[in-house]
Amino acid sequence: MRNTRIASLLAASTAAALATTLTPATAFAATGAPATDPLRPYTQQKLDWGHCDAKTPAAFQCATLKVPLDYGDPGGKKLDIAVNRLPAGSAKERRGVLLFNPGGPGAPGLGLPAAMESHLPREVKRQYDLVGFDPRGIGRSSPLSCGLTPDELNFDRPYHAGTFAKDVRWARTVAGKCAAAEGDTLRHITTRDTARDMDLLRAVMGERKISYYGGSYGTYLGAVYMQMFPRQADRFVLDSAVDPTRYGRGTFQEMAEATEPAFTRWSEWTARQDATYHLGTTAAEVRTTFWDIVAQADRKPLDTDEGRLTGDDIRSVRDVFFRERQAAEWVARLKKAAEGAKATTPAPDPELPPENEVVGLWAVLCGDTAASWPRVPEQYRRDAVRDKARYPLYGDFASNIKPCAFWKPAAEAPTTVDNNVDALILQNEWDSQTPLTAARQMHRSLHGSRMVTVLGGEGHGVYGAGSCADEPATVYLTTGRLPEKDIACQAPADSR
Repeated sequence: MRNTRIASLLAASTAAALATTLTPATAFAATGAPATDPLRPYTQQKLDWGHCDAKTPAAFQCATLKVPLDYGDPGGKKLDIAVNRLPAGSAKERRGVLLFNPGGPGAPGLGLPAAMESHLPREVKRQYDLVGFDPRGIGRSSPLSCGLTPDELNFDRPYHAGTFAKDVRWARTVAGKCAAAEGDTLRHITTRDTARDMDLLRAVMGERKISYYGGSYGTYLGAVYMQMFPRQADRFVLDSAVDPTRYGRGTFQEMAEATEPAFTRWSEWTARQDATYHLGTTAAEVRTTFWDIVAQADRKPLDTDEGRLTGDDIRSVRDVFFRERQAAEWVARLKKAAEGAKATTPAPDPELPPENEVVGLWAVLCGDTAASWPRVPEQYRRDAVRDKARYPLYGDFASNIKPCAFWKPAAEAPTTVDNNVDALILQNEWDSQTPLTAARQMHRSLHGSRMVTVLGGEGHGVYGAGSCADEPATVYLTTGRLPEKDIACQAPADSR
């Protein structure tokens, strides 16, 4: 089975004691916590900024932030949070810090500021320290490990009646291994606690507020921070947004739902390019060609330079159909392989992610939303059968059983995102991981937000890609001015 990278979901929580300990506006003050505050040892720490490793650009500085595992018991176990920064280019123009999160959940964030630095406008870099961090349990921040095997890392599992019992055992095993290896720690690897870490970092850096750029799941993390700490949120750019009302199992299912219109769009475009790709002169013919290839690969896997591909392997690469030209080229190569030629058929992201990223995904996503996942395996069977019929490309993958079915809930219930804090949402119309419908729901949940939709825009991630969304995002970050109303603008003609 083909293994696909963690979708940058790309993934919040309520104990009454914590609600009073960490009230949104008073959890940490930039000038320091009151002497009676049990978090004072954390808010008063000094970050020892120094050189980073050889892989990090020399201009960056690195440090380690100490945070409590359990904010309700700050005297207990501590975690290390790895942080880096690129100081603002102008001391005179400096506004503050711009935190980054790339998504996941489970993705490390230290590398994002360096990766985006060359794409950011000069005026943004002059005003902000660019700050990256690996969220708790991820990367270099007290990383989690469950000792999963390569097969256990793979979560793109189609539904088949004959393999469902094996899938149930896989989900139960992953949840059991993580519970045994990490124990009570898992209860505190959550979005809400990562938001608290962000606010602690703000306080330790001496900032009254933070600005923020979050992509994919990072939009959900940003929205949760805005909900918990509204008066500490300055300028928040949410790029490729998660639906906060469906975060959890619904995140996977939204991907399946969005793939079908993308597949239809692709088939219509490809039919107009039959002279180039020879997949059919009508959309119906193109779709028939594709499904015939899948059926043939189900009977006998296709020989390619990547190895033997089954029909399920082909269906699992559903995100390719959000980019018309890339998908047409790929399916044309598959057609040659089906005809007997040894074809090179590279598909996006064939590599397994590191174990920590997969464990981080389940720890955060399942911990945040475990209570909402059915506990009866048979429910997943029924849903997978139903959704394979509704959404043939990916419906059964999305609704099949996951480790969250056996995960213990986190220490708190999920956050309801519903606030008036200003934010700017950026969204491509054809986003493979967080569909346009998800971003629109985030927009509805954030009543102070404005949204820029790139019509015809393809792919996951908007800011810095040269689209019409770049200018309003830069204006917002540098002046604080949101667009007067939502914007819908056309993608560049050559962006496919």
